[in-house]
Amino acid sequence: MTSFLSLRGIGKSFGATRVLDGIDLDIEPGEFVCLLGPSGCGKTTLLRIVCGIERADQGRLLLNDQDIAGLPPAARGFGVVFQSYALFPNLTAAQNIAYGLHPTGALAREMAKRSREMLDLVGLAAHADKYPVQLSGGQQQRVALARALAPNPRLLLLDEPLSALDAQVRTSLRSEIRALQRRLGIVTIMVTHDQEEALSMADRVVLMNDGRIEQAGTPDELYRRPRTRFVAGFVGRMNMLPATVLADGKVRVRDSELRCAPGEMRVGAQATIGIRPEHVVVKRFGDDRAGTNSFAARLLDTEFFGNRTAARLACEPLGIEIEADLPADHHAGGAPLVPSSMVHIQLPQHALSVLAR
Repeated sequence: MTSFLSLRGIGKSFGATRVLDGIDLDIEPGEFVCLLGPSGCGKTTLLRIVCGIERADQGRLLLNDQDIAGLPPAARGFGVVFQSYALFPNLTAAQNIAYGLHPTGALAREMAKRSREMLDLVGLAAHADKYPVQLSGGQQQRVALARALAPNPRLLLLDEPLSALDAQVRTSLRSEIRALQRRLGIVTIMVTHDQEEALSMADRVVLMNDGRIEQAGTPDELYRRPRTRFVAGFVGRMNMLPATVLADGKVRVRDSELRCAPGEMRVGAQATIGIRPEHVVVKRFGDDRAGTNSFAARLLDTEFFGNRTAARLACEPLGIEIEADLPADHHAGGAPLVPSSMVHIQLPQHALSVLAR
């Protein structure tokens, strides 16, 4: 099956700085893809190349197998929403949306009708005659989204559209954008540095680092099966332990042997194994220690987050500090765990991943 959009060997430099280095990516019909990564990783430059604002130095950009790399932005038929909203302050919400229809050659009455439809779609029908200064940040971003969608674009590009909003509005609006994308079935590419946004909104996350794709996959794949130290450290929280591979599914950390999930590392190789804090099992000292990968540890401190308590533990046999998530009711059945308390920790074999680099 032909992909909707294909990037083949996309490269870009600014002077002597290599910003994108051989990007290959296929995007399927109806897919919501998030380009995720730290500042300077190349994600925004890649979006701008897809949009046509920037030109790649090398590579091909194929839309339904047609090379569009030479087309100007207006000829690509894409909708774009920027972080800054880019609304005209002298135009009402309805007029801002209608402005996006001018390149289509639509008649005034058709533009007015479409503008009303889009305002209704984003829940702003009652605010049609308000100017941007009279709208909240979330409402302004909805107007910008409606303007981008009004011409029925083939592709929607979102450049960190939520980063300027406060946390509560951001959470609400990301759910609205995702629901709207599913309803319309429009292919969407969003740039973000916020892992929570990417994991909660995307069908597929493309994690970038230093101009390359570090790993691409579903949110679940990146979180549960990170391939590298960078992915493990950027997506969620991860305890990382230096290890030596003894056999497939067995490693040595310091003087202790641990069972881990099977990997593809050669025997004798130096590796890193990782485990998420929520997978570390903490038991009171003296409780049943049945199971592999169990060790004594000392509680250093805790941090309360409402639905969980983050515990920092010193594990002498492994020579490291480990972070573990305690359930909200961890006080039940005994005295509260306090700093300097001795506990047992267990690192379940299935939750220990072998990471490359």
